[in-house]
This record gives sequence, C-alpha cells and structure tokens, in this order.
Amino acid sequence: MTVLLTLTGGSGAGKSTLAAAFDTAVVLHGDDYYFAVPGRGVWSPDRGGVPRLDVGDPRSMDLERLNADASAALARSPLVIVEGLFAVAVRPDGAYERFDVFVDLAADLRLARKIQRKCVEGDFPLHVLLDNYLGARRAAHERHVEPVRHRCDLVVDGAEPAARNVSRINESRAMRRSF
Repeated sequence: MTVLLTLTGGSGAGKSTLAAAFDTAVVLHGDDYYFAVPGRGVWSPDRGGVPRLDVGDPRSMDLERLNADASAALARSPLVIVEGLFAVAVRPDGAYERFDVFVDLAADLRLARKIQRKCVEGDFPLHVLLDNYLGARRAAHERHVEPVRHRCDLVVDGAEPAARNVSRINESRAMRRSF
C-alpha cells in the first residue's frame, strides 16, 4: 500500500531532518509551496513598506499545487513524505494509507535552531528574525500549528535522534495496521 506521511510542527522542530532519515521516500517540502507574488496568500508591509508574505499563515501556501505534486508522487512512489508547518493540510487524490506526525520541540529550542540556521550559518539579520518571531511568528504558531497536534496520529520529540523517530513512526504505523 502506498503511504502518505505528513510531518507537521513548528519551524526548527526537526521536520526536514526527520524526512531525510527515511531512505526511500519522495519528500515534498512545504517551504517550496508558498506563493511568490502579492495577490495570492497573506501579505503585509514590513517596517519599510515592502510587502512580505506571511509564511506563518496557511493561506500563504499553494495547497492546490502541493496536492497535485503529492498526488503525482503517490502514483509513482510507495512512500511520500510532505513536511512543513502545514503539511497536515495536504489532501492529495488517490488511494493511500495516511499517517500524520507532529514533530514537537520546545519553543526556545526551535528559535535557537532557527537562529543557528538562518543567522549564524546564513546571512539573515538577527534583529529581523527576532522582530518577526516576537511580532508575528510566535502567535501564528499558537494559532495555526499547535492546534493540529491533536489531529495527528503520533507526536514525536524533535530533540530525539531522527533514526529513533523513524523507528517510532514505523512501529506506530505497524501497530495501527494490526487492528
């Protein structure tokens, strides 16, 4: 049976790392499906008046395109993983087993990982990231991401090694199939 595995959780929780730990999966990254131009999605001006996409709002994702790509991937691969803030919202066509996972990590650790990735290893300005987090992202997480935890089949700890979480997911899927 073809499997759709969704990995949902906050930014920096470890969704991409966990997805990469599955050897034979086709992985679709939610970050690749945000609208790119004003007119679609939720946009608001930054301090300088430049329109910025609100990536903390699920309406800023092109779910139609993500669903189409997930449907195509499910037609050719036995395991398709969709990972991202709003991965649980994906609804591709076709027959498949669906398993939704919430990758949990404390907010301070998620923020530290994001600072490391974007500011220390990248060139994103720290003050912009922190302004964004305090001004919008923290509240957006509580409003849009955290509530789906209770709709997922399994919650895993993003601080655990990815291999351990892969085992937990596979064990939970096997247990569910045995009923």
